[in-house]
Parts: sequence; C-alpha cells; structure tokens
Amino acid sequence: MLLRIWAVLSKEFVQIVRDKRTLMVLLAVPLIQLLLFGFAVHMTVEHIPTVVADASLDAASRAFVEAMVASGFFDVVAYVPDERAVIEAIDRNEAQVGVVLPPRFAAQEQRGEAEALILIDGADMFTARSAYDAATAVAQAHSAKVLIRQLQRSGLGQIAGLNLVPLEARVRILYNPNLADLVFLLPSMLAMIIQTHTMAMIATAIVRERETGTIEQLLVTPIRPLELMIGKIAPNALIGLINMLSILALGVYGFGVPFRGDFGLFIRLSLLYVGAGLSLGLLISTISQNQNQTIQLVMVFALLGVVLSGFMFPREGMPPALQVLSYLFPLTHFIPVSRGIVLKGVGAEQLGGQITALILYVFCVVLLASLAFRQRLD
Repeated sequence: MLLRIWAVLSKEFVQIVRDKRTLMVLLAVPLIQLLLFGFAVHMTVEHIPTVVADASLDAASRAFVEAMVASGFFDVVAYVPDERAVIEAIDRNEAQVGVVLPPRFAAQEQRGEAEALILIDGADMFTARSAYDAATAVAQAHSAKVLIRQLQRSGLGQIAGLNLVPLEARVRILYNPNLADLVFLLPSMLAMIIQTHTMAMIATAIVRERETGTIEQLLVTPIRPLELMIGKIAPNALIGLINMLSILALGVYGFGVPFRGDFGLFIRLSLLYVGAGLSLGLLISTISQNQNQTIQLVMVFALLGVVLSGFMFPREGMPPALQVLSYLFPLTHFIPVSRGIVLKGVGAEQLGGQITALILYVFCVVLLASLAFRQRLD
C-alpha cells in the first residue's frame, strides 16, 4: 500500500515541479490576495462626506456640527439650504450623510427640546453602520455635555457630594484594543484564501487528468481509489501549507498583526485544515464532468463558505438550518481555530471541538470521495 501511495506521490511532485509557471502562480496568488485585502478592506468607515442644512446658524448648532467633525467620522463637504437639498446631494452621491438643524436650535436646546435630523445613505451597508453608530455616540456625548453645562450654570453642579456623572463604564477590548480591521480579518482571510485555493488546486488537477486520459492509465495499475486520493492530496497539501505560512508571515511581519499562540500547534492544525480543503476539492472533482463545471462548483462552495462560516457575518444570527448547513465547510471549523491561536493564544484544550470536527471532516469526505470515484469508474 505504502509503495503504491509513494508512486503516486512521486508522480505528482514531478508533475508539479515540472510546470514552474503554474507553481509560481499557486504560490504568488494567495499573497497578492492578502495584499489587496489588507490595503482595500476596511470595515470601519471614517471621513464620511457630509452635507449640513443649518437653519439656525447659532453657536449651539455650530457646536453640534463641530462635535460631529471632531469625531473623525464626518467631513463636511457643503452647506445646503434645507432637507430637500440634503437628500438631493445624497442622491447625486455627493455625500453619504446629511445633518438638518431647525431654526432657533440654541433656544430649543436650552429648553431641552432640540432635535437634529441626521440622514444616512443606506445603500452602503458598512458606511451606513459606521455613520449610524458614530452619529448616535456623538449625539449622546454632546447631549450629556450640554446637560452638565446647564446644571452647572443653574448652581446644581456646585452642591457638595453631587456627581453629575454617576456611572462611568470602562470598556476594555481584549486581543484587539485598537479595533484594527486587519487584526480581526487576517485569521479569517488566511482560512478563506487557503480553502478556496486548495479546493480549486486539487479539483482542477484531477479533472484535467481525467480529460487527458491520465487517470485511466493509473487505473490499470494495482492502485486502489483511496490510495490514489491520498497520493494526490499529499503534494498539494504541501503547497497549501507553504501558502498558509507565507500568508501568515506577510500578515505578521508586513502588516504587524500579532501572533500570540503556539506556532507548532498552528502548523499541525493548518495541515489538518489544508487536508480538509483538499478532500472537499476531491469530492468536487468526482462529481464534475469537465473543468468548467469544476470551476463553477468551486466558486459556489467558496461563496457559500464565506457567507455561512462566520467569516463576514456572525453565525449566531443565522437561521438554525443554515447554521447546520455551515458545518459542511471546513472554513467554519477553522476560523475559530485561527482566531483562537493567532489572536488569543489559546491551546488545544480550548479548541477540542473544532479539532475533532476537522479530523472527522477529513476522514468522512476522503472516504466519500473515494466511494464516489469508485462508483463513477464502475
């Protein structure tokens, strides 16, 4: 058995090394993708173009607008006469946020009746979420300052023992105190890129060999389908592991993302995860008729994996049926592993469930791919 597997391994290594151009593409594309993600993807949007319709033009209205600008999230690009002009500016994509302040804003503020209308372009999800959170926080902080100032002017702030701020919440964010986007995204991007490339790499290679007739030549030998699957996985697993390490090195040394966990444990679990992605690619290759179908299926699986795994959206908010469906993708099991080791520095005892799931996933999918391959040959 070992000799037959070694024969397939040797063939695969020779074929991979011989095609140097394809090998360079396989090694370079993941790094290029990480560079693009690192510089282009930002989940927190700042300096949002803002137009202001200030019908009051007094000190209170100017103070409110200045508070929004000082937050760093809003940049005033124009002043317009009324709410209709604000909406027209948003429709023309000249701004994504509009602030409408009514007449006599200062007098209403003194009476505790002031209202500020903030219009947000909801067509862009990330911008709308950032603008909504920032505008709410700015309005609450500004209201608190105004209230404290009014109490101090009325003399209540001078009463001994009276604390105008009775509760102070001290929030401490663990593992990513600066809320850096790349620190949060790198472990997930690492897993997502590797899953996509390992699936595509092995699936297209096997389908290409089937189209050229090489598979039939192998099948006349004594090798068994399961041995053939293992022999084809191992060389591609090495390439996947090299990609994993290169992406991690670029993230840590190029983008300054901290690595807090056990590097040896991460390597072992990464190799297991690469095997899971390759096994899924094997299964895809057994149900594909040609390379076009293979590419389409890989894209579908990659997209579903990104959506359902928790890469971009929390799985806890999904319907129970979709949460169960997400377990069909190795990305779902490895994202907690990657985040836990890279960012939190946790050990195997905290990741026992995910590790067990990956082991079972590799075993079951390779066995299923082998059976499907055998059935197709029959």
